[in-house]
Amino acid sequence: MQDQLAQVRDRGFAGRVGFGVAPALLVVDFTRNFTAPATRLGADMAAEIGEANRLIAAARHAGAPIYFSTIAYDDPVRDAGVWADKIAGLRDLVLGTAEVEQDPRLDVAPSDRIVVKRFASCFFGTTLADDLRRDGVDTLVIAGCTTSGCVRASAVDACQHGFRAIVAREATADRLRDAHTQSLIDIDLKYGDVLSVDAIVAYFAKVTAAAPREMKTAGAKSG
Repeated sequence: MQDQLAQVRDRGFAGRVGFGVAPALLVVDFTRNFTAPATRLGADMAAEIGEANRLIAAARHAGAPIYFSTIAYDDPVRDAGVWADKIAGLRDLVLGTAEVEQDPRLDVAPSDRIVVKRFASCFFGTTLADDLRRDGVDTLVIAGCTTSGCVRASAVDACQHGFRAIVAREATADRLRDAHTQSLIDIDLKYGDVLSVDAIVAYFAKVTAAAPREMKTAGAKSG
């Protein structure tokens, strides 16, 4: 595998998008139905939620916009379409129920924004791209689940919308370890940079130190 990766990188893959100057944080689908091991969609994601909270604290201190996403339907069979045929557990994600709420272990603030979506990408069928542009965001830090599904789809779309996608390695989770590992490789080769939570926290600290007071205040009020 390492030899194959080296060959691909030698052909020009895995260039660095790097950090910009105006970040936002997106925490993808760490909702009750995904983070409870006993549910049809769930798995144990306690460690990754803890790492996501480190990112949330750093982003909040930097005055960066923070987004959380959830998949929720008025009528899952109708609204999810053929995706519900593929994944039966999507039928459990009904608007207004506890299953689609953010995991209570997450440090969610009233000013944070919730992206309600129907499909994998946080961009598809939502206003996320317009919201990020309105806030002047150039860098989207991504955590959440699942790495091979909604995280990957959101990273791909972030790239396609012109944002620097930074995926937090230890703050992303999947039901299958191999799928998680391969998806991080794919993202890092083609769509964004996969970095440690430590590296991203250090970046947010630099943003905090560099940002003028009015920029940080605007970011804090933007939710």
